[in-house]
Amino acid sequence: MSRTTRATQFLQRAGIAFTVATYDYDPGAERVGLQAAEAMGEEPGRVLKTLMAEVDGRPVCVVVPSDREVSMKRLAAAFGGKAAQMMRPADAERLTGYHVGGISPFGQKKRVPTAIEATTLALPYVFMNGGQRGLQVRLAPDDARRALDAVAAALVA
Repeated sequence: MSRTTRATQFLQRAGIAFTVATYDYDPGAERVGLQAAEAMGEEPGRVLKTLMAEVDGRPVCVVVPSDREVSMKRLAAAFGGKAAQMMRPADAERLTGYHVGGISPFGQKKRVPTAIEATTLALPYVFMNGGQRGLQVRLAPDDARRALDAVAAALVA
């Protein structure tokens, strides 16, 4: 597995300190983020999942703890919209250039507005997908927010 991806290159160019962690990706896992947390021996709330959605028809990226679910109402409100829905996996892959299970908020083919769950900013560190299945980056959550120019909002139900 390559430890250099568009996501890690994006973080390096942004001057963000991070370390790389790998785990055995299980393609049959019901919830990829929870499987990653378990495989790495980390708390699920510290391993963040990257989801692609649409708010009023516009693509957005959403980063929340792997053990929580996104509130579509809160997501729409975070971007000043009326309605939100999850993006179809094929559309998410085409937009980001990553495969489902390996979608990172960093280094996507097309940069879209991003929101991160506000409560994660209080954590000393988090893990986020590094742009490949089985690859995570460990970094300070506020560094991630700044690098993504993300909105911090209450996004989980």
